[in-house]
Amino acid sequence: MTDSSGLPVPAWMPAVAAIFSVQLGAALSMPLISAVGPAGAAWLRLTAGALIFLAIARPPLRSVRRRDVPALVALGFATGAMTCLFLASIERIPLGTSVAIEFLGPLTVAALRSGTRRALIWPALALFGVLLLTEPWHGAINLAGIGFAAGSAIGWAVYILLTQHIGDRFSGLTGLSLTIPVAAATAAVVGIPQAAGHLTAPIVVAAIGLALLMPVLPFALEMIALRHMNHAAFGTLMALEPAIGVILGLVVLHQHPSAVQTLGIMLVVVAGAAAQRNGRRLPDAAYLTPE
Repeated sequence: MTDSSGLPVPAWMPAVAAIFSVQLGAALSMPLISAVGPAGAAWLRLTAGALIFLAIARPPLRSVRRRDVPALVALGFATGAMTCLFLASIERIPLGTSVAIEFLGPLTVAALRSGTRRALIWPALALFGVLLLTEPWHGAINLAGIGFAAGSAIGWAVYILLTQHIGDRFSGLTGLSLTIPVAAATAAVVGIPQAAGHLTAPIVVAAIGLALLMPVLPFALEMIALRHMNHAAFGTLMALEPAIGVILGLVVLHQHPSAVQTLGIMLVVVAGAAAQRNGRRLPDAAYLTPE
């Protein structure tokens, strides 16, 4: 059955499938993280992703102008740092909690772009939700895990801003084929020492599979979704990411949130969806995180 836009499935389905792919890739990365460390896992995944994008897109390097280089390098660095920080966080705290904290980055960007002070209530609501998630009153808070997730949130915010700039110059896969290799090189600084002596054929194969789950498959799905739905609707769907992170954390990693933590996730999702309603110009695949 085809919808009115000619897509054989509803436009929201590829968008939600992209979220599942991202979060499933994160959950399934845990064995790789245990084997080669979070930075090592980030380096292997980003390297595999870079090779795939280079093979598919074959970027025209002659089209890169000198003034494009700083933004390309900055976006690649932000992507690599964000990926390393996110994987370091899920090594220490539950996946859903990490995703919720990381989501504060794009949520704040969306709120600030709304141009109204009232929109700032949504990051504040999400922050309260994160407080419920981390439950600091229990005294068992993992500051390192939360710190890594917060760093990833900053990286995601920078990623969105730079992606819009790069998207004005390079379309679709071309931008990723230019920036993901830089991200892989960034992760390599810490990742190679972490992974050294632990690389085996099964680990490399696993890294390639995880690279397909994130970023290759989600990017393709999001491109399809964005052709058939507006950016506000797309951004609202992306607000489901923390909730899906909790679900996959429960199913794959057997991480059981408490009732208070479930309420916290709900607040983050509501805040994320509300922040998109009046946001200005969302770049294509701005919410895609190559974790």
